[in-house]
Amino acid sequence: MEKNKDKEQVKEPFTDYGTYTYADYLSWQIDEMVELIRGKVFRQAAAAPRRIHQEVSMILANRFYEFLRGKPCKVYPAPFDVRLPVASRRHEDIDTVVQPDLCVVCDPDKLDELGCVGAPDLIVEILSPGNNKKELQLKYEVYEASGVKEYWVIHPDERTLLIYTLDGGKYRSSRLFTLGDRVSSQAVPGFELELDDVFGEYS
Repeated sequence: MEKNKDKEQVKEPFTDYGTYTYADYLSWQIDEMVELIRGKVFRQAAAAPRRIHQEVSMILANRFYEFLRGKPCKVYPAPFDVRLPVASRRHEDIDTVVQPDLCVVCDPDKLDELGCVGAPDLIVEILSPGNNKKELQLKYEVYEASGVKEYWVIHPDERTLLIYTLDGGKYRSSRLFTLGDRVSSQAVPGFELELDDVFGEYS
């Protein structure tokens, strides 16, 4: 009887108790998007992302796609599952599954039919109202621990970009970039971006 109860709980995850794995995640039949961070469930907002979020995401995806055309690295916009295992690729052992707004993967061995297993080279998160704590704290920690070489945090309302670069296993923060700045990526050599192209129409 207890086993049946546990199975029912896995089909409809709760955020206030229990820990889950990617194997559980694959069994859920729910409409909203959820992420797993260290076994804990984080539900996304029921409403669709705001227009500015989507426009910034499309601009960035297009810039990366055009730059990476014909190169080994590939860019993937959300929804796209990124599994961050610690010591095993087994579904039952993975307790972190996130859907970054954008990620760049340069190692084809990390890609399978379900998405990416292992750390992407670059991850972009575009902040939305209410998710800043998760993006800046929880995801920062798992991205750093998993070896994501570069983590971009974009605040569309404030028109800013902060870049965290992995250095000796720890993130080193850039200065805060904004309108008028040109940024480049160490994880994707040669890629440069004018922030006026991203934020200019909202100034």
